[in-house]
Amino acid sequence: MRQQKRHSPDRSGQNGRPSPAGRSTNRPNLVRLYGRHPVTAALANPERRLVRLYATREALAEVETPPKLDVRLMDSQELKRLVPEGAPTQGLVLETHPLDGPALFDVLQNIPAEDRRPILVLDQVTDPHNIGAILRSAAAFDARAVVTQDRHAPPETGALAKSASGCLELVPWVRVVNLARALDDIAEAGFWRIGMDGRAERSLSQVLGTSRPCLVLGAEGEGMRPNVVEHCDELAKLPISGRVESLNVSNAAAIALYAAAARG
Repeated sequence: MRQQKRHSPDRSGQNGRPSPAGRSTNRPNLVRLYGRHPVTAALANPERRLVRLYATREALAEVETPPKLDVRLMDSQELKRLVPEGAPTQGLVLETHPLDGPALFDVLQNIPAEDRRPILVLDQVTDPHNIGAILRSAAAFDARAVVTQDRHAPPETGALAKSASGCLELVPWVRVVNLARALDDIAEAGFWRIGMDGRAERSLSQVLGTSRPCLVLGAEGEGMRPNVVEHCDELAKLPISGRVESLNVSNAAAIALYAAAARG
């Protein structure tokens, strides 16, 4: 799918002056992405419905902007007023509609028999920094998609996009109403559902085999909910040292994705 082209940006702001930060409100249906990697990746994504770019003159000179995008010049202090306190803008703040995630049905259609790329399912992982880091790992190890439940996952935010370092634009993020039903659909598409649990008898490398894996991870501490565990085909653990009780969920996801990718 291709986004409509936009007209040439106004690189000078209104009347040649930087637009005051107070004239822009962060409308509820929009998000503000900030930082070089999230913003440049979003600008290059044809699926994005862009609204406005705020930028310093120096940062703007180093990015490509789509035609018709409204561009407002600001200094760094004005940009700081557009984002949460302490958030690093690197001279770029992009106002945009959230991405329209794909339907699970579309992700599961027409998968070649030899395609063993994993799907990652997250149960009640609510920290936006963890979701962002997981999306980054999913892109690095070529995961097919990340699946979360609407009610138990954070919305798209600038903080999440910053943690994803541009990979929010690269990996399909599927939001579903019912995670158990989604796991049933994933199984019907030929995936072997592996729940990550430190109490499992076998390690992930022993369980993976030649399967097309669906890796299921729960929130730190609580782990997967019982109903989600019941919809897994098998449980597996990561062989970590006994000196550490558990891993951060984003670290565990990265290791699990690497294990799936390294099977050859």
